[in-house]
Amino acid sequence: MTKPATISHGAELSPLEACLLHVAAQLDRPITLATLFAAQSGPAGELTLRDAIEVSQRAGLQAGYGKRKLGDFDANLAPALLVLEDEKAIVYHGRTKHGHLLVFDPALGDGIGEVSEDKLKQIYTGYAILFRRNHQEDVATGDAPVSGHWFWSAMAANRWSYTQVGLAAALANLLGLSTSIFIMVVYDRVLPNEATESLIALTAGVGLALGFDFVLKLLRAGFIDRAGQKADLLMGRRVFDQILNIRMKSRTGSTGAMASTVREFETLREFFTSATLVALVDLPFIALFVFVIYLVGGPLALVPALAVPFVLLTGVAIQPLLSRLAEKSFSDGQSKQSVLVETVSGLETIKTTSAARQMRTRWENAIERQSSHGIRSRTVTQFALNLTGFTQQAAQVLIVFFGVFLITDGQASMGALVASVMLTGRALAPLGQLAQTLTRVNQARSAYRSLNALMQAESERPPGRTWVSRDGCEGRITFKDVHFAYPDQPHDTLAGVSFSIEPGEKVAILGPIGSGKSTIGRLLLGLYEARAGSVMLDGADIRQIDPGDLRRNIGSVLQDIWLFSGTVRENINSGAVRARDRDLIHAGKVAGVEDFLANTPSGYDQKITERGEGLSGGQRQAIALARALVGRPRVLLLDEPTSAMDVKTEANVIQRLKQATQDTTMVIVTHRTTLLELVDRVIVVENGRISADGPKSMLSQHARKSRRHLNVAAS
Repeated sequence: MTKPATISHGAELSPLEACLLHVAAQLDRPITLATLFAAQSGPAGELTLRDAIEVSQRAGLQAGYGKRKLGDFDANLAPALLVLEDEKAIVYHGRTKHGHLLVFDPALGDGIGEVSEDKLKQIYTGYAILFRRNHQEDVATGDAPVSGHWFWSAMAANRWSYTQVGLAAALANLLGLSTSIFIMVVYDRVLPNEATESLIALTAGVGLALGFDFVLKLLRAGFIDRAGQKADLLMGRRVFDQILNIRMKSRTGSTGAMASTVREFETLREFFTSATLVALVDLPFIALFVFVIYLVGGPLALVPALAVPFVLLTGVAIQPLLSRLAEKSFSDGQSKQSVLVETVSGLETIKTTSAARQMRTRWENAIERQSSHGIRSRTVTQFALNLTGFTQQAAQVLIVFFGVFLITDGQASMGALVASVMLTGRALAPLGQLAQTLTRVNQARSAYRSLNALMQAESERPPGRTWVSRDGCEGRITFKDVHFAYPDQPHDTLAGVSFSIEPGEKVAILGPIGSGKSTIGRLLLGLYEARAGSVMLDGADIRQIDPGDLRRNIGSVLQDIWLFSGTVRENINSGAVRARDRDLIHAGKVAGVEDFLANTPSGYDQKITERGEGLSGGQRQAIALARALVGRPRVLLLDEPTSAMDVKTEANVIQRLKQATQDTTMVIVTHRTTLLELVDRVIVVENGRISADGPKSMLSQHARKSRRHLNVAAS
C-alpha cells in the first residue's frame, strides 16, 4: 500500500487536505501546501470544511457544500469531495460500466480506484463539496476577486435574512395599525351603542394582533443578529487575512493607525446589527401611515404629509456637515490610537529617556482634536433630534386643532381624530431616530472607506493567483542585477547587486551600517520585490513561488526579534507545520534554548509575554533561532543571530549550529567576526553594491585596501 501524502519531515496530510489538493490539480487550479496551511483555522490547526471552500474560491474554483445522495452523483458532478465518517474524505471521479464508483482515496495512494456503492454508503455522511472551475478570463490573472467583494459579497450571502427582516417589518407595521383602528371603532361605534360584546371581540382581536406584533419584532431582531453574525465571520476573516498577506510596501502609516482602521470594522458591523438598521427599514412605511390617516381623517393627512419632508430635508441638509465631522473624528481617532500603541510598545524606552512629556503632549493634542470634533458632531445631531421632537409634537397639536373644526363641520368623527393623532405619532416615530441614524451612517461610511482602502492594498496572495509549488528546495540562491528602493525613498538601497550561492554553501554578508545587508535578506524572503532584476531560488524567480512555501524553505532570524505571547513551545513551533517534539527538542538544543529551560519545571511550556518581556536579549535570540531551525529548512538566513548573547553562549551555539547545518545553505548578515567561523565565503556590500566577494581569507586584504584609500583621502 502506498503511504498517505506527507509534508516535510513525515507529517501526514489530513484526508481533507489531500483530497482538496487532488481536486484543485484535476481542475487545473493547483493549490500549494503553503496556501493550504495558511488557511487552517481549526482548533488543532487542521483544515475545516469552511477553510476548504474559502481556499477553493481563492484559487479560482466555485465550491458548494451541501447534502446529496450517493445515487445522485454522475459524471457531470465529478470531481466531488465526499465527506466520510471519522473525519475522512475521498474524491468521486465517476462510475464504471458495472456500477462501481471511481474514487481517489488518499489513504491508498495517488491513483484512482474502484469501490462498490453499497460499501461506500455505510461510511458516507451524506454531505459533499461540489467544484467547478471559474472560467472568467480575469481570474487566471488574479485581477478579479474570485470570492467576491470583501463587504458586499458577505452582505449578499445574507440577503435572505435581510429579506426576512423586511417582511417582518412590513407585517409588524401592518399589525401596528390595529390599535388605532380599534380606538376609532370604540369611540365611533361601541360607546354610542354600548356594544359590550363587540368591545370584547374587538379587544380579543387587538390583543391577538399585539401578540403577533411582539413575536414579529423578536423575530426581526433575531434575523438581524443572525445576519450580522454571519457577515461578521465572513468579513472578519477576510480583513484579518488581508492584514497577514499585505505587502510590506503597501503598509502605510503607523501600527496604531492600522490597528485603528481594523477596529473600525466594529463600527461597520454594529451599524448592520443594531436598532439603526431597524429604523431604516421602518422609514418606507411612513407613507403607509400617512395614507391610512388620509383614509380615516381625510384632510388631517396634510399635517404629517408636510411634517415628514420637512424633517427629511433637514436631515439631508446636515448630511455634508456630519460627513466631514465623521472623517475628521476618524482621523483623530487614528492619531490617538497611534500614540497609545506607540507609548505602550515603547514604555520602557519612554521611561529611561524621559520622553513622557513629549508623548503626553501628543496624547493630549489628539484627545483635544477628537473631543472638539465630537462636540460639534453631537451639537448638530442634538439639533436635529430636538427639531424632530418639536415637529412630532407640533404635528399632533395641529391635527387636534384642525380635527376640532372638522368634527364641528361633520367631516370627521371623534374616533377618527384620536386615531389620526396616534397614527401621526407612529408615522413620525422613525424620524425621531433619523439624526442618530445619519450620524451612524456617516461613521459607517468612513469606516467602510478606510477598510476598503486597506482591502484594496496590494496582497501577497491575490485571488486567482497560481504559484509554482515548492515542497522542498536545494538551496541555490541567485541575485541578478537587483535594484531596490524602499517606498518613499529617493535613492536605491541596492544598485545592481549580483551574486550566486550554491546549495550547502556558507556565506557571510558584511558591510557598514546602511549599506543594504539586511535589505538583501528581506528581498530573499519576498518581503519586498526588486524594482529591477531578479531574486532566484533554485533557478526560479521567487515571485513564482508561493510566499508561504518560500519562507517555509528559508529559516530566518531577523534583527528585530519578535516573540508572541504564549509558551516557548508555541513560539518555536510557529516556524513549522505540525512540528513533532523531536524537531522541537533538536532545534532547542542547537539554538541554546535548553540551556536556560533545563532548570525550569515547565520547560518548553513556560509562559512568555508579548515580545518576550522578562527574557534577556540572548534568550529571545535563542528562541528565534530555534524557530528558524525547527522546520529543518534547506536555507538559513541569519541577521545578527547572536548579537545579544554572551561570549560563552555564542561559542556553544556556533559549534552546535556548525554541526547541525552541514548540508544547509547559510547566509549570515553580521558585523561580528566570531560568526565568520560558520562561513567559507564573504560578500562585502558598500553603498548598495558588491565591493568584494570571495573566501573569508580575503578580509585582511580588503581591510588593508580600505585603510590605504582612507590614508590617500586624508592626505
